[in-house]
Amino acid sequence: MKVSVIVPAYNERENVLPLYEEFKELFKRHGIDDWEVIYVDDGSTDGTYEEAVRLAPRYPFVRVLKHGRNLGKTAAILTGFGVARGKYIAIYDADLQFKAEDILRMVREMEEKGYDLITGKKVGKYEKAFVSKVYNTLNRWLFGVPVSDMNSMKVMRREVLEDIPLRKEWHRYMVALAWIYGYSVGETEITLRPRKFGVSKYRGIGRVFVGVADLLAVWLYTTFIRKPLLTFGSVGLLLWIAGLIVGGVGVALRLAGHGYRPILFLVVLLLIMGTIFWVLALLGEVVASVYDEVRKLRRIVRARR
Repeated sequence: MKVSVIVPAYNERENVLPLYEEFKELFKRHGIDDWEVIYVDDGSTDGTYEEAVRLAPRYPFVRVLKHGRNLGKTAAILTGFGVARGKYIAIYDADLQFKAEDILRMVREMEEKGYDLITGKKVGKYEKAFVSKVYNTLNRWLFGVPVSDMNSMKVMRREVLEDIPLRKEWHRYMVALAWIYGYSVGETEITLRPRKFGVSKYRGIGRVFVGVADLLAVWLYTTFIRKPLLTFGSVGLLLWIAGLIVGGVGVALRLAGHGYRPILFLVVLLLIMGTIFWVLALLGEVVASVYDEVRKLRRIVRARR
């Protein structure tokens, strides 16, 4: 297979048939016979899985998988990837707000420009434009990713998805993680269509707080993995310096006849905390070294397959 299109779906029953038909028309129009569509139902309660299975025999390029309960989009992507056979992996939303035709264009642009991952820049009316802008600005500021829209349709080489860490809800940070792990990323304009059926699954102010928390988690995780000694060692050094400064102030006060015992306790606390952070830094270096060796072994295994 050249391309595996993974479609995570949750309560999208009315969109199943239009989605199948859109890919059927795309494959017929361009003579494509080496793509597959992996439809992953993420514990839907509206009969999405049953509809997907019922219609699948008419579309030989479709494979349908199921979660027993709702595990989230990241888990659905990983489930689909577990059976994917394509050289390229496309993540396509089941709500049909993106055009299947754009996947073909993105694959061709990847091959022409040598990208490891390409993300779509949405062109069209977007209901969550402000939240998306804040999210993308924070991503560029924290990670330096050279694209403007990271929460959109994506196409990537399969080794990217094999390599980057994906925890719950981290699908939003695929582009940032790929960039951090040394892969080239690009961006191209894609069409954003209004949703015809169903409702958005990502609504409410709570999603903003969850997104920011996950963003900070990704930043701390990647910073720790890359430079644990610098991260924790810097904090430890600052605590040591603070302890020495406070200790100097305490000595000066003592010589002036104004001894203050809590200052001594604060000095001891700062020095102990500084030492703890340095121990964490050294342990982090060991963990990072083991992690790097595991990544090397994974690359060797992939190269020999």
